[in-house]
Amino acid sequence: MQERSTWGMADRDAERPNVARLFDYFLGGAHNFAVDREFAERSIKIFAVDEAARSARSFLQRAVRLCAAAGIRQFLDLGSGLPTAGNVHEVAERVDPACKVVYVDNDPATVAHGRTMLRWSRTAAIVHGDVRDPDAVLNAPETARLLDLDQPVAVLMVGVLSYLSDEDRPADVVAKYREAMAPGSHLVISHLTADLEPDLMGKLADLAKFTGMILTPRGAAEVTELFTGFDLVEPGVVVTGEWREDGEYNGPESSLSYGAVGVKLP
Repeated sequence: MQERSTWGMADRDAERPNVARLFDYFLGGAHNFAVDREFAERSIKIFAVDEAARSARSFLQRAVRLCAAAGIRQFLDLGSGLPTAGNVHEVAERVDPACKVVYVDNDPATVAHGRTMLRWSRTAAIVHGDVRDPDAVLNAPETARLLDLDQPVAVLMVGVLSYLSDEDRPADVVAKYREAMAPGSHLVISHLTADLEPDLMGKLADLAKFTGMILTPRGAAEVTELFTGFDLVEPGVVVTGEWREDGEYNGPESSLSYGAVGVKLP
Protein backbone atom coordinates (compact mmCIF):
# COMPACT_ATOMS: atom_id res chain seq x y z
CA MET A 1 0.00 0.00 0.00
CA GLN A 2 1.23 3.50 -0.83
CA GLU A 3 1.95 5.81 2.06
CA ARG A 4 -0.19 8.88 2.19
CA SER A 5 1.79 12.01 1.41
CA THR A 6 2.16 14.72 4.04
CA TRP A 7 3.11 17.36 1.44
CA GLY A 8 2.07 20.90 1.99
CA MET A 9 0.46 20.32 5.37
CA ALA A 10 1.43 23.86 6.34
CA ASP A 11 -0.27 25.34 3.28
CA ARG A 12 -3.13 27.75 3.85
CA ASP A 13 -5.40 25.71 1.58
CA ALA A 14 -4.86 22.47 3.51
CA GLU A 15 -8.47 22.60 4.68
CA ARG A 16 -9.94 23.12 1.21
CA PRO A 17 -10.12 20.56 -1.63
CA ASN A 18 -7.53 21.17 -4.34
CA VAL A 19 -8.07 20.22 -8.00
CA ALA A 20 -4.60 18.70 -8.47
CA ARG A 21 -4.87 16.63 -5.29
CA LEU A 22 -8.42 15.51 -6.16
CA PHE A 23 -7.26 14.36 -9.58
CA ASP A 24 -4.41 12.47 -7.91
CA TYR A 25 -6.89 10.73 -5.61
CA PHE A 26 -9.23 9.78 -8.45
CA LEU A 27 -6.25 8.21 -10.26
CA GLY A 28 -5.27 6.15 -7.23
CA GLY A 29 -2.38 8.34 -6.12
CA ALA A 30 -1.20 9.10 -2.60
CA HIS A 31 -0.48 12.81 -2.88
CA ASN A 32 -3.65 14.20 -1.32
CA PHE A 33 -5.14 15.29 2.00
CA ALA A 34 -8.01 13.90 4.06
CA VAL A 35 -10.12 16.88 2.97
CA ASP A 36 -9.56 15.91 -0.67
CA ARG A 37 -10.46 12.28 -0.08
CA GLU A 38 -13.62 13.21 1.82
CA PHE A 39 -14.73 15.65 -0.87
CA ALA A 40 -13.89 13.13 -3.60
CA GLU A 41 -15.99 10.42 -2.00
CA ARG A 42 -18.96 12.80 -1.63
CA SER A 43 -18.51 13.88 -5.26
CA ILE A 44 -18.58 10.31 -6.55
CA LYS A 45 -22.04 9.91 -5.01
CA ILE A 46 -23.28 12.81 -7.16
CA PHE A 47 -21.80 11.48 -10.40
CA ALA A 48 -18.88 9.32 -11.49
CA VAL A 49 -16.26 12.08 -11.46
CA ASP A 50 -13.59 9.43 -10.85
CA GLU A 51 -14.50 7.82 -14.18
CA ALA A 52 -14.26 11.23 -15.84
CA ALA A 53 -10.77 11.71 -14.39
CA ARG A 54 -9.63 8.30 -15.57
CA SER A 55 -11.09 8.94 -19.03
CA ALA A 56 -9.15 12.23 -19.22
CA ARG A 57 -5.93 10.51 -18.18
CA SER A 58 -6.48 7.71 -20.69
CA PHE A 59 -6.87 10.25 -23.51
CA LEU A 60 -3.68 12.00 -22.42
CA GLN A 61 -1.75 8.74 -22.44
CA ARG A 62 -3.01 7.73 -25.89
CA ALA A 63 -2.13 11.16 -27.26
CA VAL A 64 1.37 11.08 -25.75
CA ARG A 65 1.98 7.66 -27.25
CA LEU A 66 0.91 8.96 -30.67
CA CYS A 67 3.24 11.95 -30.38
CA ALA A 68 6.15 9.77 -29.31
CA ALA A 69 5.47 7.30 -32.13
CA ALA A 70 5.62 10.26 -34.54
CA GLY A 71 9.12 11.08 -33.32
CA ILE A 72 8.37 13.78 -30.75
CA ARG A 73 10.88 13.61 -27.90
CA GLN A 74 9.98 16.72 -25.88
CA PHE A 75 6.71 17.61 -24.19
CA LEU A 76 5.28 20.75 -22.57
CA ASP A 77 2.33 19.85 -20.33
CA LEU A 78 0.34 23.01 -19.49
CA GLY A 79 -1.96 22.98 -16.47
CA SER A 80 -0.50 19.61 -15.58
CA GLY A 81 -1.37 19.34 -11.92
CA LEU A 82 0.80 16.82 -10.10
CA PRO A 83 2.94 14.41 -12.15
CA THR A 84 0.98 11.59 -10.60
CA ALA A 85 -0.02 8.07 -11.72
CA GLY A 86 0.39 7.48 -15.46
CA ASN A 87 2.06 10.84 -16.01
CA VAL A 88 3.49 12.15 -19.27
CA HIS A 89 7.14 11.38 -18.64
CA GLU A 90 6.40 7.80 -17.63
CA VAL A 91 4.40 7.20 -20.82
CA ALA A 92 6.89 8.98 -23.10
CA GLU A 93 9.94 7.34 -21.57
CA ARG A 94 8.51 3.90 -22.31
CA VAL A 95 8.96 4.83 -25.98
CA ASP A 96 12.34 6.52 -25.51
CA PRO A 97 14.04 7.12 -22.13
CA ALA A 98 15.59 10.27 -23.63
CA CYS A 99 12.20 12.04 -23.83
CA LYS A 100 12.09 15.31 -21.90
CA VAL A 101 9.03 16.76 -20.19
CA VAL A 102 8.25 20.14 -18.64
CA TYR A 103 5.11 20.31 -16.51
CA VAL A 104 3.47 23.69 -15.83
CA ASP A 105 0.97 24.59 -13.13
CA ASN A 106 -0.15 27.87 -11.56
CA ASP A 107 -0.70 26.55 -8.03
CA PRO A 108 2.40 27.15 -5.86
CA ALA A 109 1.75 24.22 -3.51
CA THR A 110 1.25 21.84 -6.45
CA VAL A 111 4.49 23.03 -8.05
CA ALA A 112 6.42 22.76 -4.77
CA HIS A 113 5.36 19.17 -4.29
CA GLY A 114 5.83 18.39 -7.97
CA ARG A 115 9.44 19.50 -7.64
CA THR A 116 9.88 17.13 -4.73
CA MET A 117 8.40 14.27 -6.77
CA LEU A 118 10.73 15.03 -9.70
CA ARG A 119 13.84 15.86 -7.70
CA TRP A 120 15.82 12.88 -9.00
CA SER A 121 14.77 13.25 -12.62
CA ARG A 122 17.17 14.62 -15.22
CA THR A 123 14.55 14.59 -17.97
CA ALA A 124 11.48 16.09 -16.27
CA ALA A 125 10.80 19.29 -14.33
CA ILE A 126 7.87 21.46 -13.27
CA VAL A 127 7.43 25.20 -13.77
CA HIS A 128 5.31 27.60 -11.74
CA GLY A 129 3.47 29.42 -14.50
CA ASP A 130 0.11 30.31 -15.98
CA VAL A 131 -1.00 29.00 -19.36
CA ARG A 132 -2.17 32.54 -20.17
CA ASP A 133 1.42 33.84 -19.97
CA PRO A 134 3.29 31.95 -22.73
CA ASP A 135 6.36 34.20 -22.54
CA ALA A 136 6.92 33.40 -18.87
CA VAL A 137 6.32 29.67 -19.43
CA LEU A 138 8.55 29.40 -22.48
CA ASN A 139 11.36 31.46 -20.94
CA ALA A 140 11.37 29.71 -17.56
CA PRO A 141 14.77 28.22 -16.65
CA GLU A 142 13.38 24.67 -16.57
CA THR A 143 11.89 25.08 -20.04
CA ALA A 144 15.10 26.51 -21.46
CA ARG A 145 17.14 23.70 -19.90
CA LEU A 146 15.05 20.80 -21.14
CA LEU A 147 13.30 21.91 -24.33
CA ASP A 148 14.68 23.03 -27.69
CA LEU A 149 11.86 24.96 -29.32
CA ASP A 150 13.71 24.96 -32.64
CA GLN A 151 12.81 21.27 -32.78
CA PRO A 152 9.31 19.74 -32.79
CA VAL A 153 7.62 19.68 -29.40
CA ALA A 154 4.29 18.35 -28.16
CA VAL A 155 2.31 21.03 -26.34
CA LEU A 156 -0.34 19.43 -24.15
CA MET A 157 -3.42 21.40 -23.09
CA VAL A 158 -5.45 18.61 -21.57
CA GLY A 159 -8.40 20.06 -19.69
CA VAL A 160 -6.70 23.36 -18.85
CA LEU A 161 -8.48 25.60 -21.38
CA SER A 162 -11.80 24.78 -19.73
CA TYR A 163 -10.62 26.98 -16.83
CA LEU A 164 -10.19 29.99 -19.13
CA SER A 165 -13.15 32.33 -19.52
CA ASP A 166 -14.14 33.83 -22.84
CA GLU A 167 -12.49 37.05 -21.65
CA ASP A 168 -9.19 35.14 -21.46
CA ARG A 169 -9.47 34.55 -25.24
CA PRO A 170 -8.28 30.92 -25.26
CA ALA A 171 -7.85 30.85 -29.06
CA ASP A 172 -5.37 33.73 -28.78
CA VAL A 173 -3.54 31.92 -25.97
CA VAL A 174 -3.16 28.82 -28.13
CA ALA A 175 -1.99 30.97 -31.04
CA LYS A 176 0.86 32.40 -28.95
CA TYR A 177 2.15 28.90 -28.24
CA ARG A 178 1.71 27.98 -31.89
CA GLU A 179 3.99 30.85 -32.88
CA ALA A 180 6.75 29.41 -30.68
CA MET A 181 6.39 25.84 -31.97
CA ALA A 182 8.56 24.48 -34.77
CA PRO A 183 6.83 22.98 -37.84
CA GLY A 184 5.98 19.35 -37.16
CA SER A 185 5.17 20.09 -33.52
CA HIS A 186 2.04 18.49 -32.09
CA LEU A 187 -0.78 20.18 -30.18
CA VAL A 188 -2.92 18.05 -27.87
CA ILE A 189 -6.15 19.51 -26.52
CA SER A 190 -9.05 18.15 -24.54
CA HIS A 191 -11.82 20.53 -23.55
CA LEU A 192 -14.98 20.16 -21.50
CA THR A 193 -18.26 20.45 -23.36
CA ALA A 194 -21.96 20.51 -22.54
CA ASP A 195 -22.89 19.32 -26.04
CA LEU A 196 -23.59 15.69 -25.23
CA GLU A 197 -24.20 15.31 -21.49
CA PRO A 198 -25.40 18.74 -20.29
CA ASP A 199 -26.74 17.45 -16.98
CA LEU A 200 -23.46 15.74 -16.09
CA MET A 201 -21.51 18.79 -17.21
CA GLY A 202 -23.67 20.94 -14.95
CA LYS A 203 -22.93 18.67 -11.99
CA LEU A 204 -19.20 18.82 -12.69
CA ALA A 205 -19.31 22.63 -12.90
CA ASP A 206 -21.14 22.78 -9.56
CA LEU A 207 -18.54 20.52 -7.95
CA ALA A 208 -15.71 22.63 -9.34
CA LYS A 209 -17.11 25.73 -7.61
CA PHE A 210 -16.43 24.10 -4.23
CA THR A 211 -12.71 24.10 -5.11
CA GLY A 212 -12.84 27.75 -6.15
CA MET A 213 -12.73 27.00 -9.88
CA ILE A 214 -15.11 28.16 -12.62
CA LEU A 215 -15.46 25.95 -15.69
CA THR A 216 -16.32 27.17 -19.18
CA PRO A 217 -17.45 24.30 -21.42
CA ARG A 218 -17.27 24.90 -25.18
CA GLY A 219 -18.78 23.37 -28.29
CA ALA A 220 -17.18 21.38 -31.06
CA ALA A 221 -16.77 24.37 -33.39
CA GLU A 222 -15.01 26.37 -30.68
CA VAL A 223 -12.64 23.50 -29.91
CA THR A 224 -11.91 23.00 -33.60
CA GLU A 225 -11.05 26.71 -33.90
CA LEU A 226 -8.29 26.21 -31.33
CA PHE A 227 -6.45 24.09 -33.93
CA THR A 228 -6.12 26.92 -36.46
CA GLY A 229 -2.72 26.49 -38.12
CA PHE A 230 -2.61 22.77 -37.36
CA ASP A 231 -3.44 19.73 -39.47
CA LEU A 232 -5.78 17.55 -37.42
CA VAL A 233 -4.75 13.93 -36.96
CA GLU A 234 -7.52 11.40 -37.59
CA PRO A 235 -10.19 11.14 -36.28
CA GLY A 236 -10.17 14.91 -35.72
CA VAL A 237 -12.17 16.53 -32.93
CA VAL A 238 -14.26 13.85 -31.24
CA VAL A 239 -15.30 12.99 -27.69
CA THR A 240 -12.20 11.90 -25.82
CA GLY A 241 -13.45 8.38 -25.17
CA GLU A 242 -13.72 7.79 -28.91
CA TRP A 243 -10.36 9.32 -29.85
CA ARG A 244 -8.29 6.31 -30.95
CA GLU A 245 -9.96 4.31 -28.20
CA ASP A 246 -8.07 1.21 -27.18
CA GLY A 247 -10.82 -0.98 -25.81
CA GLU A 248 -10.98 0.56 -22.34
CA TYR A 249 -14.40 1.38 -20.90
CA ASN A 250 -15.64 4.81 -22.00
CA GLY A 251 -18.98 5.60 -20.38
CA PRO A 252 -21.00 8.80 -20.48
CA GLU A 253 -18.27 10.60 -18.50
CA SER A 254 -15.99 10.38 -21.56
CA SER A 255 -18.56 12.49 -23.42
CA LEU A 256 -17.84 15.48 -21.19
CA SER A 257 -14.81 16.45 -23.29
CA TYR A 258 -13.74 16.79 -26.89
CA GLY A 259 -10.19 15.83 -27.73
CA ALA A 260 -7.89 16.05 -30.72
CA VAL A 261 -4.27 16.20 -31.82
CA GLY A 262 -2.96 18.55 -34.50
CA VAL A 263 0.39 18.85 -36.29
CA LYS A 264 1.73 22.35 -36.94
CA LEU A 265 1.78 23.19 -40.61
CA PRO A 266 5.03 24.42 -42.24
